[in-house]
Amino acid sequence: MTVSADGLPETAAPGDPAPPPGLVVVGYFDQPTGYGVNRPRGADSWLFTWTTGGRGLLRHGSAKARTGAGDLVVLAPGVPHCYGVEPGARHWEFWWAHCQARPSWRSWLRPYDTGEGMYVVTPTPDAVHGRVEAAFRRMLADARWTGTEAPPDVAPEDEPVAVAHGTAARELALCSLEEVVLLTAGTARAPQSRPGVDPRVRRAQALIAADPAAPHTVRSLAGQVALSPSRFAHLFAGQTGQSPMRALREARLRHAARLLESTDLSVERVAAASGFASPFHFNRVFRERYGMPPGVYRAGGSMVGA
Repeated sequence: MTVSADGLPETAAPGDPAPPPGLVVVGYFDQPTGYGVNRPRGADSWLFTWTTGGRGLLRHGSAKARTGAGDLVVLAPGVPHCYGVEPGARHWEFWWAHCQARPSWRSWLRPYDTGEGMYVVTPTPDAVHGRVEAAFRRMLADARWTGTEAPPDVAPEDEPVAVAHGTAARELALCSLEEVVLLTAGTARAPQSRPGVDPRVRRAQALIAADPAAPHTVRSLAGQVALSPSRFAHLFAGQTGQSPMRALREARLRHAARLLESTDLSVERVAAASGFASPFHFNRVFRERYGMPPGVYRAGGSMVGA
């Protein structure tokens, strides 16, 4: 195998062909330095990688990403790609999955597109890492399900790769992978608190992010963090740079944008599901935030980004 100047393979490694389209293949590798895969024609399926240790280096067309623990990198089909252990690193430990992505995943991943269909989701909160790895472990076990007996609780330790042949196994595996995309792309996209933010402010931010459509008020949020409304509003604004109600409106608009991208709900229902009592008010503030009305955003304007 020959390698390029950045240490990635230039010739395909034996035994590493791209899987056939339509299959769901999942695996877990801990590869030493020198490991690499090159696919000059790309793949017919999407490739998802979640790093748990060491360092990896991925190239997709002209885009390149270095990945460490807690990074999700997704490669779209049809673009030449190669990946391997980053030069100088001792190993690369990672979960991976080949499959056909569900349509809704593309809108969730779009904000992380670095070019030519490479999506780099980083940073992801430490709090979700355990659940992401659990979803991959469940995916590896479910891929072996035949549908004729109870699904396996865990995958055999000596079988790090599984192919989901049956319809039920494929759907279960894809549900686990969808959880991975939601946990990473959804939480990484949400604004993160700066270091040193008061825990009561962080708690209020978490309450807003968890359910932006709820009828939050300054008084209700203050009560949930054991502060008076005036003290809470002053503390929140001082530490975040915006009032609690402005933060709530931003969260509702982000939620509405995700619904427009990934569902076929009417604009009126999106407004209601995002906490806006009036569709007219929703249209006005959405246009102010995104530079276009909700209908235009859904029709393709969301490519501008959020």
